[in-house]
Amino acid sequence: MEMNQLNILLADDDTDDCLFFKDAVKELSQTTQLTAVHDGEQLMNYLFENSENLPNVLFLDLNMPRKNGLECLSEIKRNKKLNNLPVVIFSTSYSPDTISILFKIGAHVYIHKPNDFDKLKQVIQHGITMAGERIFRKNQIKYILNA
Repeated sequence: MEMNQLNILLADDDTDDCLFFKDAVKELSQTTQLTAVHDGEQLMNYLFENSENLPNVLFLDLNMPRKNGLECLSEIKRNKKLNNLPVVIFSTSYSPDTISILFKIGAHVYIHKPNDFDKLKQVIQHGITMAGERIFRKNQIKYILNA
């Protein structure tokens, strides 16, 4: 693994969104390793199995089968081995009440999924840059990116 490589974990059940995300990440200047899981149970199993080598950032969809993103976020933030993982919510939902709850639980960034490829690259780059610079760990920031 390269020193500057960022490990990204994407939890999203929508195949098209995963491909769109993967294509966008490939075009970014940052060297990345992308791993994708497709439901909340897969996500939590992956995190527990890799708790000694967590990704640099998790992009988490809210509407997933078996365990939704809100349940996963709550579980991540309650677990001592996982609670420092930077979590970027990545969803089509845009409810201010839900966003407020997500930030209270421990999400760092909320991204409303854009339909435009260039905007998608921009918001992913921003989330990756913040993770790479460890901004999440220095400050308890709450950030909404609405491309």
